[in-house]
Amino acid sequence: MHRIIVTLLTISVLVACGAPAAGPTAPAASPTVAGTPTNSRPPTPTRDPRLPTLPPRITPGPTATPFPLEAGWWDGAVCYEIFVRSFYDSDGDGNGDLNGIIAKLDYLNDGDPNTTTDLGINCIWLMPVAEAASYHGYDTIDYYTVERDYGTNEDFKRLVAKAEKRGIKIIIDLVLNHTSTQHPWFQEALRDPNSPYRDWYLWSAIDPGYRGPFGNNVVWHKSPIRDEYYYGVFWGGMPDLNYRNSAVIAEAYKIARFWVEEMGVAGFRLDAIKHLIEYYTLQEDTVETFEWLREFRRFLDRELPGTFTIGEVFNGNPRTLAAYYPDQLDYYFEFEVANQTRGAANTGLSRLFMQAVQDAYTKLPYQRWAPFLTNHDQNRVMSVLGDDVAKAKLAALALLTMPGLPFIYYGEEIGMLGVKPDERIRTPMQWTKEEFGGFSAGIPWQQPQSDYPVKNVMLQDQDPESLLNTYRQLIHLHVNTPALATGDFWPLTANGASVAAYIRRSGEDMVLVVINFGKVPTPSFTLSSGESDLPAGTYRVSTLFGTPPAPLAPLTIADGRIVEYQSGIEIPAQTGYMFRLER
Repeated sequence: MHRIIVTLLTISVLVACGAPAAGPTAPAASPTVAGTPTNSRPPTPTRDPRLPTLPPRITPGPTATPFPLEAGWWDGAVCYEIFVRSFYDSDGDGNGDLNGIIAKLDYLNDGDPNTTTDLGINCIWLMPVAEAASYHGYDTIDYYTVERDYGTNEDFKRLVAKAEKRGIKIIIDLVLNHTSTQHPWFQEALRDPNSPYRDWYLWSAIDPGYRGPFGNNVVWHKSPIRDEYYYGVFWGGMPDLNYRNSAVIAEAYKIARFWVEEMGVAGFRLDAIKHLIEYYTLQEDTVETFEWLREFRRFLDRELPGTFTIGEVFNGNPRTLAAYYPDQLDYYFEFEVANQTRGAANTGLSRLFMQAVQDAYTKLPYQRWAPFLTNHDQNRVMSVLGDDVAKAKLAALALLTMPGLPFIYYGEEIGMLGVKPDERIRTPMQWTKEEFGGFSAGIPWQQPQSDYPVKNVMLQDQDPESLLNTYRQLIHLHVNTPALATGDFWPLTANGASVAAYIRRSGEDMVLVVINFGKVPTPSFTLSSGESDLPAGTYRVSTLFGTPPAPLAPLTIADGRIVEYQSGIEIPAQTGYMFRLER
């Protein structure tokens, strides 16, 4: 195994997210013989020797057969994304910290399955927690030390232990694509061309002259020390690591081992994975990246079995994610489903939402994908939905009843607002109506949103119809209902362009979901289906979520089909229901 990795990944120096483009070329020679026309073919232009050497391409391995994951805690999980700096400040310095999360664990999950006053999540994704140069943490300085603003390594271990007692798993951002320019590795490589760390990064004697994948961004950055350039696909403060270097690979494995074995994490969200290894001007989704991820998975399976992984492939959808399955990471975020869930809640139309979910379910293997509404890189969903609570409840209902492993961004459950720049979509959690939203006894690193006096956990906790209590109910249903947690997905045809309807089924557990995204009531709705393996029979229909105006008529399935089922009820505008189907 080690020999294979070394052979594959030490073949040459190249960037971890964008290879050098062709630079200046030597002029073609055109010799002539006196009196003789020069019809000979000109020689092939040579590559400027000052540019990085192009490595040979690798041959992709055989395609693996899609497979389900082994049973694990991820079955039925609901994950909650936390930006530590903004969640809760325990010591009054203005920065959220690990002890602040510990103080709020009962809000997330009190460990008692018989209560529903907690949120009910059983997985936390922490945005970067290692020592970093910037507030956000994605420019790492020390992979083995917790960010000093957040606490200590011992604080982190205590958080993991207390979360585990409540049935909560902790996963962290693993930022492997790049470091900070302030990282000691880069500083040594920058100052000493003979340093062993020199080949941990990507260099060029001249500017290769091509741009990056984010709207023509600069990717080759001038060294502040000498007349040369280094590669950083995101910006000059985050130079890419060189994953064609076996020493860099070994360090990545060491980092993963440290956080699993020493710090106790259950897994990783891998940041920016589509940029890991570039080839020439191909700066994303390369075969070299796919092979690296396969080797990383093999390492985890062999050395750290049971470690969960989920990858960020920005704007991932069934087409762009296809090459990342099935033998690389466990899960990937599904951005198109997120787009269309928000779109349905905003427009009142269901077709594109249903199509996106069906495509993800049928084209991505074994529900190994993660739906969400928005994350830390996007305007908050409540801002996208115009601060409309009814729309936000519909989006939450859709998110927590569709297939896959759902993720929730902190504050989403109370409808926090936020529009870029990034600092304003990562503002402090709004706990109370008191000064700074009860986030800190000091001056917070970032001012909370201005609506915190009327939109906070304290006020919504007391309102049974609040968005917070809707999230609580939906999360508990998702976690405790096998059909919603891991069940099959069967789309239904409903009358009306605003209605989305589907059945989730796990064995004998069957749930019918009906959502009217529209701004007007539906007439008495009807449902039909294509062929399926749904068990034949006549089913009693009882309410799991929502308050329909009347009981529904029994539903009959014959030969795997539902034919013009007459519900007997209207659905009010912007309303959704869940029903249990029992024979």
